[in-house]
Amino acid sequence: MTLDIQTLTTTHEGQTFDRKSARIDPKGLAVVLVAMANADGGRVAIGIEDDGTITGVDRYIGNVNDLLRVPMDYCVPRINVHPEYINCINNNGDADHVLLLNVEQSNRLHATSADEAYIRVGDKSHKLGFEERMQLMFAKGVCYFEDEPVAKAGIEDLDLKCVEEYCARIGYGRDALTYLRSNKNFITEKDGREYVSGAAILLFGIAPQRWFPRARVRVVCYDGTQELTGAQMNVVKDEMFEGRIIDMTRDALAFVKTQIREHTFLGEGAVFRTVPDYPEFCWTELIVNAIAHRDYSIFGTDIQVKIFSDRLTVESPGILPGMVRIGNLRTTHFSRNPKIAQMLHEYEYVREFGEGIDRIYREMAEVGQPAPEFKQYDFMLRATIRKVVPQDDTQGTQRVKDTDNQMHQGGTQDGTQDGTQELSDKIYGKIKDNPNITMDELAVSLNVGRRTIARHLKQMSDRVHYVGSGYSGHWEVIPSENKD
Repeated sequence: MTLDIQTLTTTHEGQTFDRKSARIDPKGLAVVLVAMANADGGRVAIGIEDDGTITGVDRYIGNVNDLLRVPMDYCVPRINVHPEYINCINNNGDADHVLLLNVEQSNRLHATSADEAYIRVGDKSHKLGFEERMQLMFAKGVCYFEDEPVAKAGIEDLDLKCVEEYCARIGYGRDALTYLRSNKNFITEKDGREYVSGAAILLFGIAPQRWFPRARVRVVCYDGTQELTGAQMNVVKDEMFEGRIIDMTRDALAFVKTQIREHTFLGEGAVFRTVPDYPEFCWTELIVNAIAHRDYSIFGTDIQVKIFSDRLTVESPGILPGMVRIGNLRTTHFSRNPKIAQMLHEYEYVREFGEGIDRIYREMAEVGQPAPEFKQYDFMLRATIRKVVPQDDTQGTQRVKDTDNQMHQGGTQDGTQDGTQELSDKIYGKIKDNPNITMDELAVSLNVGRRTIARHLKQMSDRVHYVGSGYSGHWEVIPSENKD
């Protein structure tokens, strides 16, 4: 796609665009091309200075010819770059050209001829250390970390009974050791010694965290919408789940389910409905995806599920794998750990290969909630789903359909059964009996709409008031002698 010269001179340099003088050293250009190919691809405009001044390429034709050979001569393996020339007027007022190099995103790991690998981060080319370079190789599928032998691990570190149960599940008729030695490189032999793969340890290991100490799921529940520390720390639950992949997945999901609030209210047709804060498929899929596709070569952190009063966030170690990017998450699928993903599929945790993210978007839209949010940080992916809280939800309770017009037969127009004062007295009595009662529970128990409850509570500020915020708060009754 040809871009006009004004766009090339005014566009901000960033993840997929850079400007360089035609005087740039070929080795310097190789760094930029390698970084872009290893990341998201991009464009490099040769003949425009960093400040947007057009110096052109016609005066530097000898160096430009060398620059055109950079993808072949200075990049290993070679990078696919498509050059095009764009007419321009240079800073001296002469007719000239800008050379635009269109760099393809690559599913391979590229380095310079000096064997240095880079990745584009913002408008900079970040040089990769050894561990980062290996992690990028695993992420691109050049090789799979789950296939790497685990140092000092042997068959004795595997639970063969667990393997037998899996064989029975998939209908494999031979014994456990034969399955491990004959399938998916779980056990390989070299120089007369048998080696056990990372996938075998994570899926069948007796103590997987001995070898992968941060292969865990941590679930943290917060009181409020922020992570506070020190004297203001607002953590109300902090649970860690580990063990084999299947056990860890089952236990983490079961715990999170107990932390997802469900709210019952009177819906259309005088039928009680129960609505969770988030559709179960959505939060389950995010957690299972993190377990299936996290980068297990990153030893410094674990998967973290954070539950706030307004959102649920899943943080997974690693960059997006293969050709998957934020912009194509709904349509592009790549398994960083295909053996782990396959087992999760066999146990029906992974239900739809390549379709789960798209279904999250659809289900969130169906219940009127915002679309999921994905953000890639340096070797960390964060996924967030949010719940909708009505503007009059002063207690931090759930999104429910207003039911003001669903009242007892004979109710008055203002939503009370026997008049404003009588309903206020009933609300007062309910709160006095149960200071932790929510507005929705009041609405259900008194069979009136939630807005009616909110309106009466506002008028009852001299009788009751709410202490704290969100789910952790409670009602207090104001004694008659303290009303002033």
